[in-house]
Amino acid sequence: MTANASPEDGSPPPAARPWVIKIGGSLSDWHRLGTWLDLIARPGHLHPVVIVPGGGPFADAVRDAQDNWRFDDRLAHRMALLAMEQFGLMLHGICPTLHTAATRERLRSLIRARMPAVWLPSAMALDQPEIAESWEVTSDSLAAWLAVELDAAALVLVKSGPCPCAATDAASLARDGLVDAAFPLWRARFAGESWCIHRDNHLLMEEALAGRAAPGCALLRCPEVEPLPSVRA
Repeated sequence: MTANASPEDGSPPPAARPWVIKIGGSLSDWHRLGTWLDLIARPGHLHPVVIVPGGGPFADAVRDAQDNWRFDDRLAHRMALLAMEQFGLMLHGICPTLHTAATRERLRSLIRARMPAVWLPSAMALDQPEIAESWEVTSDSLAAWLAVELDAAALVLVKSGPCPCAATDAASLARDGLVDAAFPLWRARFAGESWCIHRDNHLLMEEALAGRAAPGCALLRCPEVEPLPSVRA
């Protein structure tokens, strides 16, 4: 796990640092999505939990509209953030004990209260100069960005596609198309631990949230990755 924070430095105690869990949009029509949400919403986890929703069919609609009408990536980026919010609201609708949160203040309040949160990203992520407004940045990178913002203890990506069987670096996953192109940069910036877990492994995730196991395959920082430039794509 990540290094313990010192109470004297103003940081929250380790158990109050959240886990950021990205639920991929490809799970939107999966019959066990509710199982995952009920698991995450269950009280008693070692760490508070914040869900980052993928875009799912809502982001696919944005891609299709851009292909058809050829509007620019800046507008598509804004629409894609709203697509994530639609999926996030859907997750809340499926599991109302997940609380929606759009601001840092709301997220931190839920974390302190140890209430599970679903992040609605527009208010925080829109017009951030370090977040490229292009399809190279998807919910994978936004989850890592939020993990940095919240000083999270860990980041977990729940995927429908195959995860590596052993620890691997984020750049390898990006080359294989399992995460977006910008993710290795954000993984390099995030100081906590990061994992990828397949959607079928919810029992392993249950053990991990109780502090009894690691949730899947470790995603390692890439030493060759340069510091993230603060420029838009």
